[in-house]
Amino acid sequence: MSSNASSQYTEPMNLAATLLERLAALIHQSVRDDAARHGLLPIQLQVLAYLAHANHYSDIPIAVAEYFGITRGTVSQTLGVLERRGLVVKQPDSRHGKRVHLHLTPSGRELLDDSWASRLTSVLEESPEVDASSLEEGLRGLLVALQRQNHHQAFNVCWRCEHFLDEGEGYRCGLTSEPLEPEQTLKICREWTAPTPKSY
Repeated sequence: MSSNASSQYTEPMNLAATLLERLAALIHQSVRDDAARHGLLPIQLQVLAYLAHANHYSDIPIAVAEYFGITRGTVSQTLGVLERRGLVVKQPDSRHGKRVHLHLTPSGRELLDDSWASRLTSVLEESPEVDASSLEEGLRGLLVALQRQNHHQAFNVCWRCEHFLDEGEGYRCGLTSEPLEPEQTLKICREWTAPTPKSY
């Protein structure tokens, strides 16, 4: 077999893509194992983890559907199970009539304490050969690029958004003009927009 022919069989899949695929498979297996240990389905555990990091624009049922690309019916069934298990509670929105916000109960937060995400964080912290900050930046850039390519709603951390305003004495969302509590700025937002590159 010629070297050209050989390269056709060894190069179609980029090594980075292979590594990401393997990581995704390992994470998916960890999610399945964690969910089974708690008597939940993987999507139910994933929704719990999402709500733990969602800000007040994103802790609503429609945002859950958008984030996971699932139907409202599946979201409703999933939330029903989590509510009956005492892991999630619904709280009416004081300013928007029919809107409800979804919050984890102490039991819900406790369930996530020993999750795949916490174990992965420990691995990153204990691996001196891994630059967690650079890895995070690279993965964030890849995520944004793939979301654009697939026309998916972005979802990203509030303070990295085009609409995030640091007013010195506090924070504000430039899209809604609402003030932001500091803890909200560290959470995932469904209204996230990539910052416009600065020109110098």
